[in-house]
Amino acid sequence: MGIRSLLRNAFGRSRTAGRDEPSLPQQSAGPDDSAAAAVSVPAQSTAETADRTRPTVPDPGPLGPIPTPGPPRPQPVPEPEPEPRPMPSPKPVPEPEPAPRPAPGPFPEPTPGPEPEPSPAMTAAGDGAPAVSLEKVRQTAPGLVSLYKSAGVSLRKQGLAGQRAAVYLVLDRSGSMRGYYKDGTVQHLAEQALGLAANLDDDGVVPVVFFSTDVDGTAELDLSDYDGRIQELHESYGHMGRTNYHWAIEAVVDHYTKSGATDPAFVIFQTDGAPYSKPAAERALCEAAKLPIFWQFVGFGDPEGKGFDFLRKLDDLPVPEKRVVDNAGFFHAGRDPRLVSDDELYRELMVEFPEWLSEARAAGIVR
Repeated sequence: MGIRSLLRNAFGRSRTAGRDEPSLPQQSAGPDDSAAAAVSVPAQSTAETADRTRPTVPDPGPLGPIPTPGPPRPQPVPEPEPEPRPMPSPKPVPEPEPAPRPAPGPFPEPTPGPEPEPSPAMTAAGDGAPAVSLEKVRQTAPGLVSLYKSAGVSLRKQGLAGQRAAVYLVLDRSGSMRGYYKDGTVQHLAEQALGLAANLDDDGVVPVVFFSTDVDGTAELDLSDYDGRIQELHESYGHMGRTNYHWAIEAVVDHYTKSGATDPAFVIFQTDGAPYSKPAAERALCEAAKLPIFWQFVGFGDPEGKGFDFLRKLDDLPVPEKRVVDNAGFFHAGRDPRLVSDDELYRELMVEFPEWLSEARAAGIVR
């Protein structure tokens, strides 16, 4: 049953019959509304009246033909997937430039080991061997072996291996020196002089001159008799006086010239102050410059003491106005000379001696 049949049954009339009825004539509205009211309208049947009173359902209109489906819509052509772009190759990371290697600096010097002992073949004088062999020092003065070796090292460093010289020791006995004798400082210096003499002098003997106001006494130290010898001699001389260098200088010159020595002399001249007679000391030193004798002054005491200014002056006396060659040096050992190591002492003693040897040979003083 179609939609039209359902509608007819629901409203009791056919839409076709309604369409066949003549439509009422349409009259246009006139200017006078009362004329319209006088027009009579024929009465209608009850059925028609009832039919008109029913609510009207708007006609949906004729069902049109079912539209014929058109041609199928073309399926959208999928866009081609873009070809995968090749991944860009990673940029090469520049390798860091190798840090420049530091230029090789000076390598630390190896710790010096024990000095090699001289071989038996190195025993003749003049071939670089020490004057006294190590074996003899061990047999006669074992307590001096260390000093002997230290002195030998210093001489070799200064190019003096094989050099021969008589070693003298001059000791101040003025009153201010009392403490240095008592505590063994002077005795230690005498032993250091012996260690040097065993390298320079064939017999290893050290002539000693004690001075104060005058020459208090002279003696000799050797490898077989040195222990406690300085204090013993010092006590035997009695009173300690003033300081006069020139008497001690003259005593050394006198001993050297009488000895008939052909080798030069190296004098360790120890004092703790200026001389009582400075002009006499300067004159004696300048006169001794004509001899093959070198004077190495060693100061004990306060380095700032004014008395040492004169020793510095002696060291710097002009050449040739005052002396033919510079024949003196000065080294201050401080308030406590025992604190100065053996190596340092020997190094300081040998600072000016090689220069003097060269100048003295050039002047014909040393052969």
